[in-house]
Amino acid sequence: MRKRATEYGPLSIYDPIYLGIDENACPVDITLIYKNLLAAGEPGAGKSGALNNLVAHAALASDCRLWLMDGKRVELGLWRDRAEVFVGSSLDDAIDRLRELQAEMDARYDHLDGWKLRKISRGDGNHPIMLVIDELAYFSATAGDKRTRETFSLLLRDVIARGRAAGIIVVAATQRPSADIIPTSLRDLFGYRLAFRCTTETSSDIVLGHGWHSRGFDASQIDPTTPGVGLLLAEGGIPRRMRCAYLSDVEISRIAGHPDSGSAA
Repeated sequence: MRKRATEYGPLSIYDPIYLGIDENACPVDITLIYKNLLAAGEPGAGKSGALNNLVAHAALASDCRLWLMDGKRVELGLWRDRAEVFVGSSLDDAIDRLRELQAEMDARYDHLDGWKLRKISRGDGNHPIMLVIDELAYFSATAGDKRTRETFSLLLRDVIARGRAAGIIVVAATQRPSADIIPTSLRDLFGYRLAFRCTTETSSDIVLGHGWHSRGFDASQIDPTTPGVGLLLAEGGIPRRMRCAYLSDVEISRIAGHPDSGSAA
């Protein structure tokens, strides 16, 4: 039976993750193992709420190592003590950690190749790693200089492109995933998209993919007074209107302090 993060685990990262409800009040669950997710929308639209739901599940999963990057330091800061890695506003630190993750990924592929396996699986000892990046634009378009930002983007692209079978899950959030923030070659690697309120139909299509607004899926039509409402493009291949569950700071602190939370060994 599916468990929600607020039921205080223990959970598995291989389990479906409860994200919220759809417009028919049916539960919305996503399975992120072997997947990557990009969330985007205007400020205050609900991105951080969605990230906290995903991080809460990972924090309570006994088989997941949690890595966090947060340019503002406060959106994911309540999870800091439960993360194996926490990067704040240092772009150099973010690059160093991505290089560590790249090395871990290569080591896992050496292991898989030696055992004639195509991907890690539940119980094989290679715990999945969830990398959650809030304020992606800070690292890819704002901090540092052009060279270091390009280095960050190239490393992240490699981790996303090759990491799925090695059990590396990347979840990233930004206000608008335009080419100056996320190169198209990187943006297209995110199989799952979550579009919150956007200012224009073009911005909505940048998140979900070209042409969805003309088929009736337009995040610019979301009421700006309904934070947490978004269009989820995941299983099924058709955007699904939903509202993300909300975790208060008190609830996050309780989950982060629960004995079942913490990074897997």
